[in-house]
Amino acid sequence: MLYIFDSETDYILEDEYVLLRPVRTSDFEYLKTFAINEPDLWTYSLQNAGTESGMKLYIEKALKAKDLGSAYPFVVFDKVKQQYAGTTRLYDIDLSSKCLSLGYTWYGKEFQGTGLNKHCKYLLFEFVFEQMGMERVEFRLDARNERSMRAIKGLGCSFEGVLRSNGYRPDGSRRDSAILSMLKEEWFSEGKQLLRSKLL
Repeated sequence: MLYIFDSETDYILEDEYVLLRPVRTSDFEYLKTFAINEPDLWTYSLQNAGTESGMKLYIEKALKAKDLGSAYPFVVFDKVKQQYAGTTRLYDIDLSSKCLSLGYTWYGKEFQGTGLNKHCKYLLFEFVFEQMGMERVEFRLDARNERSMRAIKGLGCSFEGVLRSNGYRPDGSRRDSAILSMLKEEWFSEGKQLLRSKLL
């Protein structure tokens, strides 16, 4: 049964491997180590959180978008390692057309390639399609980001094309954005089973 999405509600998504909860200002204390020690995590990002001040601004902007109802940022906690791993976000939430984007996803290097992302995406797809009742989830990423492109395709998403020169990189250069998506019917017909089969 679907319920009405409310950006002020604390939604907790979890399984035995990972927990996603709403980002709080205090999460800076957990995330600043990534800003200080792994600044290259934001090479392909639209917003550079690779400094302490950059991370504070990153969190502030995420929470402002949440207050406006256009985004819902999560902090990611690895239950196996018992450590905070990064963040992810639902954004450009359009309840009238039942579409949203999923992105602003990053994990510390220690958590990359561990299967954590697949668990996160499974929980998020399940939430978006089965609880929010959305019809489409879109991913936008720097067209040069081959690693993320492979990861998103591996989730069962379809490549739709490239938006040329539609934004700026943190270094000020223009970027092309690749667009991928999954539809609600695709989630139920094959995406859910495919992703579940890849979970550890």
